[in-house]
Amino acid sequence: MVIINHWDKRMRPLIGILTAKKKDGTIAGNGSLFIELQKKLISLNGISFIFTLDGVQKDSIDGFTYIPEKNEWERISAPYPDLVYNRIPFRSAEEEIKNSDFINELKEKNIPFFNPGFIDKYELYLLLKDHPILHSYLPPTIPAFEKQTLWSFLTQFQSIYLKPAQSARGSGIFKLELDTEKKAILNGIRQSYEYAAFDHFWDEWEDILREKNYLAQKEIKSKKYDGKKFDLRIIAHANNDTYIVTGVGIRQSQKQDITTHIPSGGNLLPYTLFQTKEQDLFIESIAKQIGFALSQNLGFFGEFSIDAGISESGHYYIYEVNSKPMSFDESDIEAKRIDHLCKLFLQRSIHNK
Repeated sequence: MVIINHWDKRMRPLIGILTAKKKDGTIAGNGSLFIELQKKLISLNGISFIFTLDGVQKDSIDGFTYIPEKNEWERISAPYPDLVYNRIPFRSAEEEIKNSDFINELKEKNIPFFNPGFIDKYELYLLLKDHPILHSYLPPTIPAFEKQTLWSFLTQFQSIYLKPAQSARGSGIFKLELDTEKKAILNGIRQSYEYAAFDHFWDEWEDILREKNYLAQKEIKSKKYDGKKFDLRIIAHANNDTYIVTGVGIRQSQKQDITTHIPSGGNLLPYTLFQTKEQDLFIESIAKQIGFALSQNLGFFGEFSIDAGISESGHYYIYEVNSKPMSFDESDIEAKRIDHLCKLFLQRSIHNK
């Protein structure tokens, strides 16, 4: 086992990347992101290691560090880091962290905990709907727990999205519509269902809607490009006392119009096809306002992504905010992301205080 001791005194900051284990005991998480962060940090005279909760000791942390010269991971025993970057990929594992003594230990040691956790979709909606600027960009949204409330919402808008409050990347999303004969049509990414009446839909889906904490959101008729809907994917980072936009990508639906996410068959388009000064100002504004709102109410968020869209009438909408963005498919955006993250690590690390 490699022991980081004298080496760490010369290489700062020391960044701990917190993740979790899979059911088979292997380390989970975005390995390519961890490797690129390590390479960049080393170029800045810093170093990082990944670890899970069971590696935390009283005065040290057992984990793994990537050695670029060997292109391999080595077991290490490290002192407590200057900053902890939260990349836990599972909500259940994150609940375990929140209920552990580790978070209190970080507070006592004055070690920054970067991004406190996943963002519940309805908590986000409640947070932003009272915001003086951001509220106007939110589609009407309600919990999908009560039959009569959901029925009223559906009859008001005729077409709505059903989303689990704690999912990501389009997982579990459906579109529910009423046709002219009051039939309920439910379309998913890979399956479709038709019900003679809303009552029949509710009888079959009530338990799932409640168990998964589903939300209902008005469908926004999106602006289209080449006949297909598209969304904006925005990634933003804290920078000193404000938030900056690191990159903007476009995701376009292809075989289905439920979601534009790449894993669900979405297409990648360059932002320059759609870029305007007005749109750039909108993106910069919401990135700052969302960043401040999150950090003031939920704890410091140094990184997040935004799913936004434009309606057929040209109105902007905020659909989702993700506290743990996956790697961007655009290599230039991902490279800027790595740069901004490492710059932020240096800004926030306790050795700079």
